[in-house]
Amino acid sequence: MSSAMQKYICPPCGYIYDPAVGDPDSGIAPGTAFADIPDTWVCPICGLDKSIMVPYEEE
Repeated sequence: MSSAMQKYICPPCGYIYDPAVGDPDSGIAPGTAFADIPDTWVCPICGLDKSIMVPYEEE
């Protein structure tokens, strides 16, 4: 999988950031790679910082 389309998960709450979907409610357009999200972005579920997110591997 290309790094641009890599999904990321928030371990505490389980939210998965999918670049294909983005986070429109937070102003992140579909197609936005995780690396291109501003560092000020927070998990829309639990509010934790972007730095807590880890790559998500689908099984």
